Amino acid sequence: METEATAKSSNPREHARAAASLEFRDVSKRYPGNDEPALRDLSFEVAAGEICVLVGPSGCGKTTAMRMVNRMIDITEGDILLDGESVRSRPPAELRRHIGYVIQQIGLFPHVSVGDNIATVPRLLGWDRRRVEARVDELLELISLPSETRERYPAEISGGQRQRVGVARALAADPPLMLMDEPFGAIDPITRERLQNEFLRLQEDIRKTIVFVTHDIDEAIKMGDRIAIMREGGVLVQYDTPDRILADPKDEFVAQFVGLDRGLKRLALSKLGDLSLQAAECLPDGTPVRGHADHHRVVFVDDRRHPVGRLGEDGEPEPVGPVGKPDTSLRDALSLIMSDANRPLVVVDADGAVAGLARVDVIASALAVGNGGHAAREDAAR
Repeated sequence: METEATAKSSNPREHARAAASLEFRDVSKRYPGNDEPALRDLSFEVAAGEICVLVGPSGCGKTTAMRMVNRMIDITEGDILLDGESVRSRPPAELRRHIGYVIQQIGLFPHVSVGDNIATVPRLLGWDRRRVEARVDELLELISLPSETRERYPAEISGGQRQRVGVARALAADPPLMLMDEPFGAIDPITRERLQNEFLRLQEDIRKTIVFVTHDIDEAIKMGDRIAIMREGGVLVQYDTPDRILADPKDEFVAQFVGLDRGLKRLALSKLGDLSLQAAECLPDGTPVRGHADHHRVVFVDDRRHPVGRLGEDGEPEPVGPVGKPDTSLRDALSLIMSDANRPLVVVDADGAVAGLARVDVIASALAVGNGGHAAREDAAR
């Protein structure tokens, strides 16, 4: 049991509750008066600490499946196991207090402060005041909101901030499982991408088991460790990692659903930090160079090896142009290369020093064989 001292810990993961495994076993849902089931024999497993994304067209049963986990919708046939225990073994209210829930419209209580919204479930669980206050402070720090936000009302903060508060409220009692029903669907594209990135960074720390519902295959690919693609009639068509779904769609429905650009989508899963880079020839800024056989490899650097220029085809210095970082996706890297006359992309390390060059052919090779594969390493060495 978490103590008051635990609640005050500055490290959100130091005493965090372990994530739970989740299993659907032949789960079906039938509504009275309907001949066809809303969900048909759904079976899959989610490992502890993974994000499972349910995706598919409207009416495929993805939200129904998610709401059966916390018993907002009753199971007709089959069972759902949380850490090997049936979700039906506990009263619904008790079960829900141990499962985080984030919805598209956020659902914050408008008449109470941000701090009181976050504190809702801990108070229902009977936590004492000091422990609740410490947890609210901890979560505001975790979601990068200033402490004074706790006294504001939901209408007094931005939509993106309200979404963060919704996530914090779902995390307040440190649940082993979180359900997220299109949590970023009602936000403008720029804020949406930022919140997606922030949540993925947060997940690296909290490592919760998450069931995430979306209708957007690009969001599913970005957010999911595994993706369950469903079709109308509540049928699970394919359940696998994003990379394997993109590389080998099970049937024509999956191929059409993920799109003709699935090769480019696969590039979004890989980072420059995973790629074997071509060595750059780093020269001090101002070094005269004439007649270099491979001018694309020459990068002029300062005394910290930060790139300050490139060698042009005419032997004259040119601006360094776009620069990639270890966390730049291969899809973004390819776009940067194409915007810069197909020159190899200068890649810097976490300190901004030149780490090497990324070439189009090496990126294509990595797509063919997987991150850092044998062919990619040999191509980069050339």
